[in-house]
Amino acid sequence: MRVFITAGEASGDKLGAALIEGLRALVPDVTFEGIGGPRMSEAGLQSLFPMDEISIMGIGEILKEYRHLKARIRETADAVVAAQPDVLITIDLPEFSLRVARLVKAASDVRCVHYVAPTVWAWRPKRADKMAAHIDQVLAVLPFEPPYMQAAGMECDFVGHPVVMDPQASAAEAQAFRQAQGIQGPSALILPGSRRSEVARLLPIFADVARRLHDQRPEMRLIVPAGIQVVDTVQEAARNWPGDPIILDPRADVDGAQKRAAFRAADVAVAASGTVSLELAAAGTPMVIAYDMSWLSRQIIGRMLLVDTVTLVNLVSEDRSVPEFIGKDCDPVAITNAVLDVLDDPQSQNAAMELTMDRLGRGGPSPGERAARAVLDGIRRSADRKP
Repeated sequence: MRVFITAGEASGDKLGAALIEGLRALVPDVTFEGIGGPRMSEAGLQSLFPMDEISIMGIGEILKEYRHLKARIRETADAVVAAQPDVLITIDLPEFSLRVARLVKAASDVRCVHYVAPTVWAWRPKRADKMAAHIDQVLAVLPFEPPYMQAAGMECDFVGHPVVMDPQASAAEAQAFRQAQGIQGPSALILPGSRRSEVARLLPIFADVARRLHDQRPEMRLIVPAGIQVVDTVQEAARNWPGDPIILDPRADVDGAQKRAAFRAADVAVAASGTVSLELAAAGTPMVIAYDMSWLSRQIIGRMLLVDTVTLVNLVSEDRSVPEFIGKDCDPVAITNAVLDVLDDPQSQNAAMELTMDRLGRGGPSPGERAARAVLDGIRRSADRKP
């Protein structure tokens, strides 16, 4: 069996490595080629070119690198058509992945599978219809996504979310963290995001929240885990916050053990919107979600949004117990009050967090194994339909 697989971001590299291992366990003679990062390379993939070359986020960045990106899309599609694999698996990064799949389908009958469904349930639902012209099967990481893809004419399998396989700190490790950091009373995680653009926008708001929390609960310690891309910015800003905040540098936490312990040790978190809500739920840490964007993005996304919450814990659990403050509602006073309310009643989110983890596949087969089985089942179904 021959598989061509592509990923362009760290999260996709993680998914790809798990899928490669899952396929190899089920089909020992499988071979892989494509594009990936260090994890996929460790799993046995020799990347066609460095993954970083296609890891481009945002309209401005895409336009700036458009000519180079377009060339890499064509190069990748040509390599797939030349290889004639049993399946092409593209992982996330739709700006790159779906363009490659379109070119491949135009020149061949290679089966195309896309891993991670686009958020058509939140906005721009017609993206699913456009995908269906060149994607045969979608592997979804959220349990409510398959009907949206199937309605557009694609096969879709829920394969579980990778967060359920992430290691978690023990109670003893959390307590050791508290002792090492001198935390005597309550503690709160401050998580302003991992991308430079969102951190630049959110840091002033979160700094205001930090000051207000200290004013109302001076015994509270703030813990600020900084993302690798924004560590210097976050460190510089948080140094001026009151209450001797604990700033975690990822460069000194190679295996992530300190961050995991901090997540488990904290009593509450205020975090930017995104998958971090699932990481907090996995650690059992109640949270408040806050996010803001540019005025133009507020107007566009506000008009296009199809759901009443963007917090994944709320969506997966079909509950609304996690407070969120998005766009014009991203107000430091309101956020602070919500954090204190959650701190005083931390049990209110427990059921939603537990249900979320169960629905994402905790306790079952790993997402890598489930994804591998779904890919193989799809190939068999396709073969059965051929005359």
